[in-house]
Amino acid sequence: MPGHVDRLAQERFEEERLAPYAMKSGRSRGRRHPEAEHWMRTRFQRDRDRVIHSSSFRRLEYKTQVFVNHEGDNYRTRLTHSLEGAQIGRTVARAMGVNEELTETLVLGHDLGHTPFGHSGERVMDELMRDHGGFEHNRQTLRILEHLEERYPEFPGLNLTWEVREGIIKHRPDSDAHAPAEYLPGEAPTLEAQLVDFVDEIAYNNHDVDDGLASGMFTVEQIRAVDLFREAHDEAIARGLHDERLQRHRVVRTIIDRCTQDLMDASVARIETSGVRSVEDARQAGGRLVGYSEPMAERVRELKAFLFQNMYRHWRVVRMGEKAGRILRDLFAAYVGEPRLMPPRYLERMEREGGHRVVCDYIAGMTDRFALDEHRRLFDPMVKV
Repeated sequence: MPGHVDRLAQERFEEERLAPYAMKSGRSRGRRHPEAEHWMRTRFQRDRDRVIHSSSFRRLEYKTQVFVNHEGDNYRTRLTHSLEGAQIGRTVARAMGVNEELTETLVLGHDLGHTPFGHSGERVMDELMRDHGGFEHNRQTLRILEHLEERYPEFPGLNLTWEVREGIIKHRPDSDAHAPAEYLPGEAPTLEAQLVDFVDEIAYNNHDVDDGLASGMFTVEQIRAVDLFREAHDEAIARGLHDERLQRHRVVRTIIDRCTQDLMDASVARIETSGVRSVEDARQAGGRLVGYSEPMAERVRELKAFLFQNMYRHWRVVRMGEKAGRILRDLFAAYVGEPRLMPPRYLERMEREGGHRVVCDYIAGMTDRFALDEHRRLFDPMVKV
């Protein structure tokens, strides 16, 4: 076919156009289980597509970001959060000259391991698994990608490239030293992986501002105490925007722009100052190179502190978190006490992997909606099985 751009042509394009410290798909360390590469898609494009087509990714549609699914159709879910984060990630990666598709894959996949009911659910699951290895959603995401997804007869999991798996387990700044031995504990990951925690934060801070105002959890007057918001809000008013909803959208866009601009500028300056000229240089730089300038970091901390106090600790969120905890504890006790309440394919794994871990996998994979329905089926005598 004349004019088509195959994988090899795209790999050449990456070599010519991306920054020297970008992770090129043609230089990947490859997959755990050998496979022939696709003729048209690069390795990271293929990884992205595998994430998007996974069952775990689809279930993010009904997993809590802050609001449980039944609280309203317009609030963000884990799925919409991941999509918003991925778009910010692509923008920043392209501007910095690093690999967009690796960044996109990592942002799209980084939340697959979350339990139902958001961070409340994760805290409860960690408590329930305390004597059985604990629970942490990044480790669970890696477990899903390497083991739990079932789509191919030749291997378990999705068989993603080493760089994607490393980025999933090491995208948080405090995770480098605690990564499994396979993923070079003590070394920084790729710059693309270093971006993930920041673009994730930019996405959730700003959509939580949007959702928090829309839900009435706090008012414009209250959040104007936050410098980032007040400056963007004053700008919106100066432009003649007086409709509250349009103001809110304008403010959110402005804050996203300012955070991404600072993240790009500060990161590129740090990379240039450090003399990094390759992926290996970035790994051996003695610390992470991606991050805000200190003035912006302080402003973001102020915004996060406001959201923690006024949204994440709001009585409606706390109340739902308490209900979620009771639901997960009840389900966990029921399945551990009688494993045959779970589908047969989970029973088959219990002897090999341990009963508590299999129960944890089953519950962690549930959506909010399924967990609520399952709790009613098991504990409400008026509901048919």
